[in-house]
Amino acid sequence: MILRIATFNLENLDDEANDGVAFSDRLDVLRPQLMRLRADVLCLQEVNGRRLKKTAQRSLPALDKLLESTPYADFHRGSTHRPGQAGAADKHNLVILSRWPILRLSQHGNDKLTAPLHGYLTAEPPADRPEEITWDRPILRCEIALPDGRRLHLINLHLRAPLAAPVPGQKTGPFQWKSVGGWAEGFYVANLKRAGQALETRLHIEDIFDAEDSPLVAVCGDFNAEAREMPLRLIRGDLEDTGNGELAGRILIPLERTLPETQRFSVLHHGHRLMLDHIMVSRALLAHYRHVEVHNEALGDELVAYATVSRSPESYHAPVVAEFQTSDDATAVSEE
Repeated sequence: MILRIATFNLENLDDEANDGVAFSDRLDVLRPQLMRLRADVLCLQEVNGRRLKKTAQRSLPALDKLLESTPYADFHRGSTHRPGQAGAADKHNLVILSRWPILRLSQHGNDKLTAPLHGYLTAEPPADRPEEITWDRPILRCEIALPDGRRLHLINLHLRAPLAAPVPGQKTGPFQWKSVGGWAEGFYVANLKRAGQALETRLHIEDIFDAEDSPLVAVCGDFNAEAREMPLRLIRGDLEDTGNGELAGRILIPLERTLPETQRFSVLHHGHRLMLDHIMVSRALLAHYRHVEVHNEALGDELVAYATVSRSPESYHAPVVAEFQTSDDATAVSEE
């Protein structure tokens, strides 16, 4: 059996007017990218929700239209919802599509970690009490029934970008700050959020390893971080960080390590090649690994494009897809 797992940040997928981009133009660009992946399991980020009627729950009509006339239209689906409500959130939903049944599905915010309290130091007017710092987005966790009887444990996530979070009274525009101190405090809060979300993810991975010997685990998504940055280190759990060889079975391996460095990027930012989208797997799943692809051939520079391109339909994240071959197939090949 061949198993292909993919991740793709669609960047604000919405069938309503979005920065003047015609949705039909987005379909013409994004649908071929999805088809090229030939994924059996697909993790998507930034899928926007919308109410089709004023009294209805938000659904994902843009995604429905994108998947029309593709094999993914018939896949099993799981997605995040607005906390405390049944419908989708208005922005940045996570979606998992699977050729095979999804046995369990859950989303997780601040349920492992109590939201830290922070008293804003540079706020104007001054803050009278500390505020809870909650994660911007949940993680989406599921178990998928594979045809060979095993279960794939899958986590789809979208970590906060390393951009300063708002501080009351300290911003004069979307990207302008009143003071360096205000920006620095916002940047500190943003890193609290992304570190907290990464730790929350690692604790869910620990639950999987506690419950099952040699589990098949894949953590996919837009990490907004490269391999040696703090969020990935928290999730990976490398031996040089824990210092304990007995924990070797619990580390996760970023599959892009097998690519030449020249191909190892999913975002172009002002000429810099950045690998921000990852598929990380457990050793048990790595045993079946064949290869990984980053479809970055047509990738534009996001910073240059925002300044020079009018109404671009593209995502400035490259899709990533990894292929695995089960031991059953390997046995069949060896017997031949």
